[in-house]
Amino acid sequence: MLAVLGRQQNLLRTRLTLVSLLGILLEPALLLGSLAAVAAYHEEAFSAPYVILALIVFSLSFPGTSRLNDRYRRIVRGVVIDWVLLAGLLLLLGYASGYLAAFREEVVLGWLAAAPLSLIVAHAAAKLLVPRVLASQDYQKTAVVAGINGTGLRLAQQFREQAYLGTRLVGFFDDRSRQRLGELSAGHDLLGRLGELAVYVKQHRIDAIYISLPMASQPRIVALLDDLRDTTASVYFAPDIFLTDLIQGRVDDVGGMPVVAICDSPFSGVSGLVKRTSDIVLSLLILLLVSPLMLAIAAGVKLSSPGPVLFRQRRYGVDGKEIVVYKFRSMTVCEDGAQIAQATKNDSRVTRLGAFLRKSSLDELPQFVNVLQGRMSIVGPRPHAVAHNELYRKLIKGYMVRHKVKPGITGLAQVSGYRGETETVEKMQKRIEYDLEYLRQWSLGLDLWIIFKTVLVVLRDRNAY
Repeated sequence: MLAVLGRQQNLLRTRLTLVSLLGILLEPALLLGSLAAVAAYHEEAFSAPYVILALIVFSLSFPGTSRLNDRYRRIVRGVVIDWVLLAGLLLLLGYASGYLAAFREEVVLGWLAAAPLSLIVAHAAAKLLVPRVLASQDYQKTAVVAGINGTGLRLAQQFREQAYLGTRLVGFFDDRSRQRLGELSAGHDLLGRLGELAVYVKQHRIDAIYISLPMASQPRIVALLDDLRDTTASVYFAPDIFLTDLIQGRVDDVGGMPVVAICDSPFSGVSGLVKRTSDIVLSLLILLLVSPLMLAIAAGVKLSSPGPVLFRQRRYGVDGKEIVVYKFRSMTVCEDGAQIAQATKNDSRVTRLGAFLRKSSLDELPQFVNVLQGRMSIVGPRPHAVAHNELYRKLIKGYMVRHKVKPGITGLAQVSGYRGETETVEKMQKRIEYDLEYLRQWSLGLDLWIIFKTVLVVLRDRNAY
């Protein structure tokens, strides 16, 4: 039994293709190559300090990131953010250890400029050329899909839109006729019934078969796999669970038994440590810088209207547990009951100082203390009042999934145009969509980009009241 599970686990592991190998090695190779090129340009021997630096750079940048599916704008953003992180760490370590003195200043400055430029050019060239190479007959493989359904059509769309996959879809096999399939089969080649698949694959030398039949069709799947034993085609199973809204979906194992994660936190294991460390370091730095401003705001709130300086409100935190969130009081009331009205434009409850604080988001500054307490994160889905949560969790599907992570002071939704009042369910729905997208795509680089963009949004935004 354990041997069978071991074989299954090996089959579920990601296959190393030429395209994925390019993604893994491109960035480390270019970083080392640009370092060597800059050193050679300045007639600097690639001595022991450079060799040690090269080893450190390789260990920190390997494996690289494939950006073949990214837009050119996202390539530039991703490369710049990743390079700022890596270069900042190297400079910090070099300065702290005194090792930076081993390198000529012009070499360091030249490499800091040449490395990201070479990465952007290389990724852009790969995005342009790789799909064209893979589209040629010499590199392209043929495939068929067993089962016309949502999963099968999604596979077809991926093969059609992502040329770097190097796969040409020949058509579909299904036991239903075109009349029964209706619009599902429109625009797609129906090559025959499932019982005819094995013969067709052998006659036409098909390279890959993707089975997208529902898991409820186990007898048909077993029979089909038995027929395909007499072919040399690669067989893949695309279970219909992937039609659901995956959050950090991946293949994992429990004691050697493969399981598929459908909805999980992106901050498990090392990622959680990275996230928490960055939160502590950044919040301490920010609090140190803005502490005089916070003291001035506290005095202004106390003098401008009666009431406490801080407004404490119950919110939902990670895993839906209640937390207490701090803000500078910006209203004449401190509502935290079963029904809470969101602030609106020209709201009479907002004080004159409070209007400025809300507009500039300065009322959120005490939440950096919440970050140090571990209740919040700097970047994450914005916490809503408990009363609002209880309302929207009944109206919006998947609303509570956003609580798989700690709430944030700022988030992807806030820098994407959904900051401030959400007076309609549709606006809240869009905010939740961005929150879930953040859970799917999280990286430290994304956090830094959101922080940077938050500053720009606050300076020009008109949606906060």
